[in-house]
Amino acid sequence: MVSRVLKKSPKKSIRDLRGSHRHQRKKYPIKIEAVAASSAIFAPINKTIYSCKSRLAKIFSKFARISTLNSRYKGYKILKKGLKDHRKELQQEYGLKKYNIYRALSFSKCLPPLISRTKRTVFLDLDETLVHSKADPPPQVFDFIVRPNIDGEFMNFYVLKRPGVDAFLEALAAKYELVVFTAGLKEYASLVLTKLDVKGLISHRLYRDSCKEIDGKFVKDLSEVGRDLNRVVIVDDNPNCYIFHPENAVPVRPFIDDFGDRELGKLVKFFEGCDRFKDMRDAVKQYLCEGMIRR
Repeated sequence: MVSRVLKKSPKKSIRDLRGSHRHQRKKYPIKIEAVAASSAIFAPINKTIYSCKSRLAKIFSKFARISTLNSRYKGYKILKKGLKDHRKELQQEYGLKKYNIYRALSFSKCLPPLISRTKRTVFLDLDETLVHSKADPPPQVFDFIVRPNIDGEFMNFYVLKRPGVDAFLEALAAKYELVVFTAGLKEYASLVLTKLDVKGLISHRLYRDSCKEIDGKFVKDLSEVGRDLNRVVIVDDNPNCYIFHPENAVPVRPFIDDFGDRELGKLVKFFEGCDRFKDMRDAVKQYLCEGMIRR
């Protein structure tokens, strides 16, 4: 309305234009005053909401940028270079502060330093490697029961130990640092390990939160646990778990309820003969080659 007045009467003063607004307020006093009052009330609220939204958007965009480094692998980078080179690249790219946040979001903490430098490390899977667990209804045979609280609900798991598991743990603990690295939930796996390892032979425990989820699969990245790759072996029944380091992996048949299973006895013999190898990956290679020849 103001623009029309300016076109038709360019000589009118600002006082005249204000007078035209006064005329409108007299014609619709209740409606205009109500709109003005509501705008006076809600304007600061809208401004506050807008500023909060913009701040939250900035915060989440930063976290998204830090955690989503490689969309192909759902936020995780496969370490193709050495660990030190990888850290330097991340620090240069994201800065020290953002690098620390990125590491906290993407990687688990390293294991404590080895007490004995002469010992090597064996990473052991839990389910279908050392034990087999089944939920209700109970099976005919089992060794013990655990009742973890998962999402606020207690569940019964009936655990059957693999034949020879006790002797296997005792034999390896004399020469190696034993670390159980499982993709199972901590609430469940910690209870199983407490029942299984009554002698305290297992040095450390790593659970699902220490794995990397790639394409819906839980992967155990040995390059992030603070051990030299030439001095470690992982024993697992699931090949998807060691796709980053197949040269360090000794595969075993999944165990369910075969009471004639002898897999752990074979592994004891393998680990007893690893002393002659400087690099554990060479020992794994020979072991797998001998297994292929026997087949």
